[in-house]
Amino acid sequence: AAEGGYLQQWAMNLMLMNVSTRKFGRAVRLPEAGVPAAAGAGLSKSAVSRRFKALTEARLAEWMASDLSELDLLVIQIDGLHLDDNLLMIGAVGIDADGAKHPLGVIEGATENAAVVQALLDNLMDRGLDPTVCRLFIVDGAKALTKAIRRTFGATTPIQRCQVHKARNITDRIDPKHRVAVRRALRQAWELDDAEKAERLLRNLARRLEDDAPGVSQSILEGLDEILTVTRLGLPLELRRSLASTNIIESMNSVIRQVCRNVKRWRNAKMALRWTAAGMLEAAKGFRRLNARKQLPILKAALHRHGAGSGDSNQVDDMAQAA
Repeated sequence: AAEGGYLQQWAMNLMLMNVSTRKFGRAVRLPEAGVPAAAGAGLSKSAVSRRFKALTEARLAEWMASDLSELDLLVIQIDGLHLDDNLLMIGAVGIDADGAKHPLGVIEGATENAAVVQALLDNLMDRGLDPTVCRLFIVDGAKALTKAIRRTFGATTPIQRCQVHKARNITDRIDPKHRVAVRRALRQAWELDDAEKAERLLRNLARRLEDDAPGVSQSILEGLDEILTVTRLGLPLELRRSLASTNIIESMNSVIRQVCRNVKRWRNAKMALRWTAAGMLEAAKGFRRLNARKQLPILKAALHRHGAGSGDSNQVDDMAQAA
């Protein structure tokens, strides 16, 4: 088994399923779980740890160098995951034209700042992500994400701020007696097909809360353009519900937390990267295609129109400056 590499595969799979290194021998020696392993059998906790480290390092290096040029990505979601108070992982997940989901990359940082996000975007472009293609980016609302995306892919790049995060930030800050009415108003705005009507509804909601909760009122107005991006693109309701939040990458983050729950102490950022990448690839095994995948051609056409319109506008501005 050792010569055939089965112990390496077992070490990888069992560690991802939260079998501790101390229990590895019992897991692979059934039904003789109580029989002690001979010296050099490769079942000790140190041997298992070394195998897992070697395999995850190889997987991480291979994955972070994989070619992305063949993927017809329409949507990219970016979000951060805190492993501890000083360690943050920022990952990206893409959705292609067939509705398939792909973990794209991960990078470490102390905070969710623009420089860290920029490093992740640079890695994606180095691996073949074409920055001239118009795509929809979905973020949780962090300004650093928006800043890096617009700096890299253009000021007119469509960015959708997560409506779930936005609604939670608003309702958690208001008097409980107003929460039901506010949730109803927000849900009504999200489901309207007319972006202008949805914006008016949100502005009216902010106006009603201006005296009792001025901070919440300002929060509603902050980032209003980005919160209705999927509506402005003219997407149908079912597709908007799938793309108006970061639920896809949040689901992947929950798998990462599950995979990493046996880690008691993060020794360094390299260790965190290895475990996070292993968790992302493990989550990818359970990915299903987007529910509204049949409507993705509508998104592709809308992005094409948006990109062409932005290009025409930039060309006019360049000509005006030249004149």
